[in-house]
Amino acid sequence: MNSEKHRYFVINKPFNMVSQFVSPDKVRLLGDLEFDFPEGTHALGRLDNESEGLLILTTNKKMTNLLFKTSKKHGRAYLVMVKNVVKPKTLDQLRNGIPFVITGGEEYVSSPCKVEIVENPRTIYPHSEDSREQFPHTWLLITLTEGKFHQVRKMVGNVQHRCFRLIRVSIENLKINHLAPGRVEEMDEKTIFELIGI
Repeated sequence: MNSEKHRYFVINKPFNMVSQFVSPDKVRLLGDLEFDFPEGTHALGRLDNESEGLLILTTNKKMTNLLFKTSKKHGRAYLVMVKNVVKPKTLDQLRNGIPFVITGGEEYVSSPCKVEIVENPRTIYPHSEDSREQFPHTWLLITLTEGKFHQVRKMVGNVQHRCFRLIRVSIENLKINHLAPGRVEEMDEKTIFELIGI
């Protein structure tokens, strides 16, 4: 591959790994994955340490602006396992907007979003099996076009449902259902741009 061309990687970030290559803390890093990333590779956006799923890595520094700093909204879907059974009234609350506190202490109300109950999460994400499924729980598919810090966790927490598991399964038409946790797939620029709509 021509070294002058930008490179693009899709990874399934596992639980208990931060979305960066360097950290002052003793944590699992992206460099711990079994893949030789080129110099200058960075993550687009982040998933926190406890979140899993789709993360895009690239050597293209301009891609952050193309994906996040544009008037076009890009849908991001999260498969979310929450404690206890979610009632229809709560689904409506989540769909219509939930107030929560963002960085700086300011209160923010989430934009309207898509929320649905998923009866069989394995059809969306084959690696969703979880020992906590023996307890009362609900799997939700939440699709947002915004991404405040810990937004999904705060949204479900503010309607009295603890988040057990949070997995980003897609950005627009880019999905990770075929990738096992910790796996990396390289894509060409044309394909990945078309899938995420930039």
